[in-house]
Amino acid sequence: MPLMKSWVQSANAADHPFPLNNLPYGVFSTDTLEPRCGVAIGNMILDMARAEEASQIALDGGPFFGEPAWNALMEAGPGTWNHLRAQLTDLLAEGSPARDKIEGFLVPQAEARMHMPFRVAEYTDFYAGKHHATNVGTMFRGPENALPPNWLHIPIGYNGRASSVVVSGTPVRRPWGQLKGPNDDAPRFAPSARFDLELEMGAIVGQPSDGPVTVEEADAMIFGYVLLNDWSARDIQAWEYQPLGPFQAKATATTISPWIVTKAALEAFRVPTPAREVELLPHLRDTGPMLYDLDLWVTLAPEGKGATEIARTNYREMYYSSAQQLAHHTTCGCPMRVGDLLGSGTISGAERHARGSLLELSWGGKEPVELESGETRNFLEDGDTLTLHGVAHGDGYTIGFGECTGKLLPALEEPYKRQIRE
Repeated sequence: MPLMKSWVQSANAADHPFPLNNLPYGVFSTDTLEPRCGVAIGNMILDMARAEEASQIALDGGPFFGEPAWNALMEAGPGTWNHLRAQLTDLLAEGSPARDKIEGFLVPQAEARMHMPFRVAEYTDFYAGKHHATNVGTMFRGPENALPPNWLHIPIGYNGRASSVVVSGTPVRRPWGQLKGPNDDAPRFAPSARFDLELEMGAIVGQPSDGPVTVEEADAMIFGYVLLNDWSARDIQAWEYQPLGPFQAKATATTISPWIVTKAALEAFRVPTPAREVELLPHLRDTGPMLYDLDLWVTLAPEGKGATEIARTNYREMYYSSAQQLAHHTTCGCPMRVGDLLGSGTISGAERHARGSLLELSWGGKEPVELESGETRNFLEDGDTLTLHGVAHGDGYTIGFGECTGKLLPALEEPYKRQIRE
């Protein structure tokens, strides 16, 4: 499909991330507007609450857009999702007779503050990128045992913290935790010295389930996608993860991009999952393309200095799709909720520049990453700003997610300081 032209002229540039073909969903506020639902179109945001109040958006079961989250629309189901997309396309298309009625509901993005676009019900993170899992396993266990025995059969995951999922632009503070190095006789409590990023995609569950679902049913349940940085304290993780996996090492923060790019906007970019060394069991087999051709990259900017691109890869590198991860999640009967968030796992490619974490890029701290400022990084330093970027390239247009950014603040000096009453 080629570029769909809009009367919002900024949306028609080939490299703009928010053309009419995209129409991503977010929550915004301004100095005069309380947080509410909005749709990005070019450099503008369509105020969905005002458009709905004026009956320019009309959906059965509404109103949907007065609250600062897209969960109500998700609950309404795929039929309503499709109906809304069709209405928005008609209203914002070049030559639309509704322009005069809609134009007053547009807000410049430059004047807006972005908020969490949905209420996160639960958060599950996966370990489903083969290059990442192979790299990490090689560092920890050697190349002969890089992948755990179950890795080629199931998408491995763990339950994370929905409470620490934050929107792009939210600062992240370096965590304290128990650390134990190879030469330490006992653990110590100290700030993490090996704090890291993880380049991931997040899939948002838009429909509930009450029992096992197929991969195809799971795909239909997904509302959309965001960029996701699953910040990781590697030294805390190294001490705590056996036998049950990450816990505090992954609970500091998970940053997501502010715009939900709907599954409908990504249909043209579907690509197959990779060939399998081991055939998956029937409940995990897909019957069509389930991944997406999305260019992804990471930039790192030290305090007060310019940014350096440190990694570039593609979402098609994943071994398991979000639909397979969601289907696997339900096999035990686990109910899924509207607003559940699934992290893809770190997305890495075969070459060094395509590794989606500093753990891999620096090979555990042995091969420092060089920055354009002349500095190097093994892991993140205080004041560093990390930004995840992602786009799909169409015929004369670009589908973007908005930046997924977080600045690392220093650890608290005294995390357990208390005022004690006499």
